[in-house]
Amino acid sequence: MPTDCLFCRIVAGEVPSDQVHADDQVVVFRDIAPRAPVHVLVVPREHIPSLHDVDGSHDQLMLRALDVARQVAEAEGIADGYRLTTNIGTRGGQAIAHLHFHVLGGRQLAHIDSGEPPASD
Repeated sequence: MPTDCLFCRIVAGEVPSDQVHADDQVVVFRDIAPRAPVHVLVVPREHIPSLHDVDGSHDQLMLRALDVARQVAEAEGIADGYRLTTNIGTRGGQAIAHLHFHVLGGRQLAHIDSGEPPASD
């Protein structure tokens, strides 16, 4: 575990967090600067810098992370519409170099390309 990695320290219980879920592979906690009414982070216990560093040895971990994201969306009442995203590298908006998935929902999210909500059908 890199001692300077905030998420490794949260996963280890050294830094407090508002934890939503924890198991032997992932920890889920509320973002401290939420961008939506529901904004949680799904963080693997294993230190992986970003999704770009994932390979075939991480297959089960990635399946678990995605399954937990789905379970948390259901538990948080946003299963009817949410965003699951990860940033890769500082130029991609990644602030902490530890793979994590954002689960955002609880309101109409803006369309990513234009910044505007999608047109109603």
